[in-house]
Amino acid sequence: MLDAPEWPPVYPLQPRDFGRYDETPDSDFYESPRFVTHIDDKAIGAVTKWYGANFPASGQKDVAILDMCSSWISHFPQGYTAGRICGLGMNEKELARNAVLTDYVVHDLNANPEMAMFEDESFDVIVNAVSVDYLNQPLKIFRDAHRILKPGGLMACSFSNRCFPTKVIDIWAKTGDVDHVWIVGSYFHYSVPGGFTAPKCDDISPSRNPVDALFGGGSDPMYVVYARKAEA
Repeated sequence: MLDAPEWPPVYPLQPRDFGRYDETPDSDFYESPRFVTHIDDKAIGAVTKWYGANFPASGQKDVAILDMCSSWISHFPQGYTAGRICGLGMNEKELARNAVLTDYVVHDLNANPEMAMFEDESFDVIVNAVSVDYLNQPLKIFRDAHRILKPGGLMACSFSNRCFPTKVIDIWAKTGDVDHVWIVGSYFHYSVPGGFTAPKCDDISPSRNPVDALFGGGSDPMYVVYARKAEA
């Protein structure tokens, strides 16, 4: 889908595409902590492996990573450290339990897509795990993510086909995996024209054999759409 996309000259998605069945404040929905995982163990392992292959080497004090839409677990490689690993999420109790984080911020991106608490060019990596489908102002959020990324910095969004159906955006609920890849790629392409490298997708799904699923060996499909902030 992203190997040779034909991007329309004008962003084709409309405001109605980002509506949700439940438009009550997200702060209410996420008020109670959920100490659960939202993808299965094999999918989590696939995300962890991708992070390990694409993150800066562990232990570098000058590396800063933002875990956007963070929770009580970030799926980072075991023992991974950096000078700063900041979690930005909705529930303080979940964030406080996340052992990989050096600090955290409670912030509702759907209510305020600007991350004014972070300085320009302050992060080497921004990741978003299984939450990009809930963002109702993605172009503004990706635009601000571009601002806080260092030149050459990596932004990566991983996702599956699981979701909270009342909070997922409308266009996501009405489409499938291939379309989701295009949707996330479009956020990179249209948020800051020319500001990101061409978005790419890695299909990291642990199992593609439908027979496995019949005997309990299948796994959630898993994708990572990513790009880097273009260097001047």
